Amino acid sequence: MIVAGIDVGGKNVHAVITKNGDILAKAEAPSGIKKAEAAEQLYNEALKQAGLKREDVSRVVATGSSGQRVTFADGVIPDATADARGVIRLIPSARTIIDVGAEEGRAIKVNPEGKVLDFAINEKCAAGTGTFVDTMARALEMPVEEMAKLSLQSTRSIPMNAQCAVFGESEVVSLIHQKTPKHDIARAVHDAIAGRVGSVARIVGLEDDVVMIGGVAKNIGFMESLKRDIGIEVKVPDAPDFVGALGAAAAAAAGVLEEEVKARVVEKETVEEGKT
Repeated sequence: MIVAGIDVGGKNVHAVITKNGDILAKAEAPSGIKKAEAAEQLYNEALKQAGLKREDVSRVVATGSSGQRVTFADGVIPDATADARGVIRLIPSARTIIDVGAEEGRAIKVNPEGKVLDFAINEKCAAGTGTFVDTMARALEMPVEEMAKLSLQSTRSIPMNAQCAVFGESEVVSLIHQKTPKHDIARAVHDAIAGRVGSVARIVGLEDDVVMIGGVAKNIGFMESLKRDIGIEVKVPDAPDFVGALGAAAAAAAGVLEEEVKARVVEKETVEEGKT
């Protein structure tokens, strides 16, 4: 069976097409303001890459913060469900999943079958997200990749208390004016994000194997800070930013019923409302 998964996030959209579990094509692009159009264009690109037509695909399932905007999808599942399905497919031993993207960070506890047992979401502005990393890199006037590598040179821990990108940027500027070495500032940024993400992970409980996914998983500076914070080795699958889309495709292959999809969406919304 040929199926597809579309993950539409705040910064990027990812698409995966699989056949009997094997990946035929995967593509990514900025989601931009017109997220529905971005998803449509990317799906067409993935189809072209796989040499397929729309009628060749049996089912399309969407996920992500803007998954509901994928008009051609047959169903939409919550991010946590997609993450769990994707991670268990790649790393069956996973029990705790940490997903940090542009808009939010979340931690998920799963059972051996990939069922979500519990999850928690970082709700403190941009702190603990990829957007925070991008903003701090701009303040340091360097690419994120350079900041990540530079942070590994630091042997010093500097506390950073800002709960949002605006105040975080002010803290970075202040540290620069104090002649603090940039590698120490870079580590402080990653330590601050890791502290917030680690706190969210502790809410659901840290149980081996711990797996990190999302775009921020490719940041080596953050990964080093996260390992220090939680004191546990963290596994990162190949292409960690595609795991949500892969999980959506796995849900499509499993034939998740529309009623089940709606129930899970309502459940997630109820949990989030209870935390505010």
